[in-house]
Amino acid sequence: MPDTAHLLAFILAGWLLNLTPGPDVLYIVSNALRSGVRAGIVAGLGITAGCFVHIVAAAVGVGTLLAASTQAFTVLKYLGAGYLLYLGARMLFAKSTPAVATDAAAAAHVPRGLKAVFMGGFWTNVLNPKVALFFLAFVPQFIAPDSGNKALAFVLLGLLFNLNAIPVNTGWAVAAGWLARRGTVRQWMRMLDRVAGAMFIGFGIKLALSDNPLSSPTH
Repeated sequence: MPDTAHLLAFILAGWLLNLTPGPDVLYIVSNALRSGVRAGIVAGLGITAGCFVHIVAAAVGVGTLLAASTQAFTVLKYLGAGYLLYLGARMLFAKSTPAVATDAAAAAHVPRGLKAVFMGGFWTNVLNPKVALFFLAFVPQFIAPDSGNKALAFVLLGLLFNLNAIPVNTGWAVAAGWLARRGTVRQWMRMLDRVAGAMFIGFGIKLALSDNPLSSPTH
């Protein structure tokens, strides 16, 4: 494990990365705006669960395979891009709702609705090979060269990164939920759905057109 200074730098870097808007933040915010704070928090937990899959996969070598194999990266890349395109299209063409649901108003739909929100966040991450490559590129920088068990250090740092992401994701959900209770947001919710849908489609196209940043030129 890194010393205290490097550990604090790792935590700070993780917080800054999680504060940066991207597909994960957009997924949390859009669900919190539509269905309340609880839905936003559950969306964040689904994303965190998906990250755990990548951490374990990287520790056992699957992430290294994605980094080295153009074919493996391409297959997962297109699966992830397809899923993002699906989410975007669903938002673009969803039927209008009269208002944004508060947590209390959405309570009747919690069991089924929150499960779908959680799994959406989960698959958004699991099917994105760039998440696996991110962990491969970012985490090893904070592992001491003389570490006796680098795989264990990788897993522990990955777990720490994920746990540190939870309060940040929760903050995004709370902020979006607060906005959802404002009348002006309710009036603009349909437009927000359209914008979010278009952005997800953009993320999907960007992912589909991306190259493996960690593969060698010979692959």
